[in-house]
Amino acid sequence: MLPYLLLDQRKCQSNIDKMLEKATKMGVSFRPHFKTHQSATIGSWFGNKSSQAICVSSLKMAEYFAANGWIDITISIPINPNEHNRINKLASIAKINLLVESIEVASSLVKNIHHKVGVFVKIDCGYHRTGISADNIPYIRTVLSHLQHENIHLRGFLSHFGNTYSSSSPQEVKSIYSSSIQQLLELKAQFIPDYPNLQLSIGDTPSCSIVDDFEGADEIRPGNFVFYDVMQWKLGSCHVNDIAVALIVPVLAKHAHRNEIVIHGGAIHLSKEFTMHENGEKMYGLVCRFTNGKWTESIENAYVCSLSQEHGIIKLASQELEKTQIGELLAILPVHSCLTANLMNGFQTLDGQIIRMML
Repeated sequence: MLPYLLLDQRKCQSNIDKMLEKATKMGVSFRPHFKTHQSATIGSWFGNKSSQAICVSSLKMAEYFAANGWIDITISIPINPNEHNRINKLASIAKINLLVESIEVASSLVKNIHHKVGVFVKIDCGYHRTGISADNIPYIRTVLSHLQHENIHLRGFLSHFGNTYSSSSPQEVKSIYSSSIQQLLELKAQFIPDYPNLQLSIGDTPSCSIVDDFEGADEIRPGNFVFYDVMQWKLGSCHVNDIAVALIVPVLAKHAHRNEIVIHGGAIHLSKEFTMHENGEKMYGLVCRFTNGKWTESIENAYVCSLSQEHGIIKLASQELEKTQIGELLAILPVHSCLTANLMNGFQTLDGQIIRMML
């Protein structure tokens, strides 16, 4: 059924192997974020699930992967105090790590947790989404003091350097990483005398892909790297040929006077995430020919320039428009593969296998 999300397993497996090899070479633990693919089948491509530490972005996702055999799971979103019953149930069957960033939640956790859990204190190193500011030492100290309980194992400090996604160059990614890891190292130095086993957990695909030295970090948690996408390519995290998913869409109409074609592939398939084309216009995806069940190199200067709910508009050169037929299938490389995968809720591999994501 069209549109559908096509997955190149060879590229995906290569992306996994490269990141695992890099983590091993750099001497850090590898805890891949499974929010990008949300699939037990793709998760199995990472190796032995019984020994694989993973990261997820919701309690529901943690429950799904625990039910499918993963037993070491970090839930990388601050705890919702309304979900203590579900947390306790999950903690009774799996080793889980939780995120805390406030006195209120720390106190609530201590009162309501009935099984052993690991806890990371979430630290903000400049992204300004969640977490305690890295320089707020007194408040961090108070939060730690409220986490004293026999069922709580303090793991350390966790941060997501999400501001790397707004970088304009690999050099800027490296600069953000350097500043952020330095803040964490200084923070750790403040508390290591009282908490000698503190670890630093970091994770974002741009820095994990681009940075060459993770000294000081104990664990990395990249997620998007499993598929990569146009945004990561623009950031310099990958080559365009590393992108492992493409939305397969039919051409519905041609408008030669505007050098545009219309596809059945809109915001409900690709999301409204965009990056900027070199001509200064918004770009919602790169366009490739689709031949013999595979996508080819991207068409020069062809891009998705507009999206409505079901429709997408592609801008392309007149000679390429002439080659394109109504009813022809094209492949769109998504700007943000995490959102596209979540919207499509499944994949078709090059050999025709259907892979479903969690419900």
